[in-house]
Amino acid sequence: MHIQTHILSGWCIGNLVPGLGPRERALCMLAASLADVDGLGILVSEEWYWSLHHKLGHCAAFGLLLSGGLALVSTRGRRWLALGVYLALFHLHLVLDYLGSGPGWPLYYYWPVANIEWLNPHAWPFFSWQNLSAAFAVIGWAVWIAWTRRRTPLEAWMPSLDRDLVARLPPRRHRVNSLV
Repeated sequence: MHIQTHILSGWCIGNLVPGLGPRERALCMLAASLADVDGLGILVSEEWYWSLHHKLGHCAAFGLLLSGGLALVSTRGRRWLALGVYLALFHLHLVLDYLGSGPGWPLYYYWPVANIEWLNPHAWPFFSWQNLSAAFAVIGWAVWIAWTRRRTPLEAWMPSLDRDLVARLPPRRHRVNSLV
């Protein structure tokens, strides 16, 4: 799955959880996408990329460390709720990669304890209509959230730009109940 889809899916899911503030929704974007940090092996060599991607960042140990670290920097009083959401988003990342990272690309959930492969022989190609459809669906969901809740994924990172974007959105039309 594409990194942009992971990032935006984190923010959209974060909007489903009552009690999470802008800071936690921003951290949701990180929880949903930082598993792909293991793809940075490409900066060292192509061999590192192919041998380490879907291993270092896509294992349960990384998910626990990532979620715990993000929970520690979450707002007090929301940390346990946020921890559960971050763990769920990490696992959503794995599910999306299992479905859409391309055939022949396994996940190593139990690494480094065990080198067991989770391989989906029916995974759709990385550049496929399924991945593009998922991306457009998440973009549509984010636009709907922006229009209905008057906030964007920039709310914590760039609050003034978030306010400017929301101000440019068309006004919401409220239904008026009539007794006609």
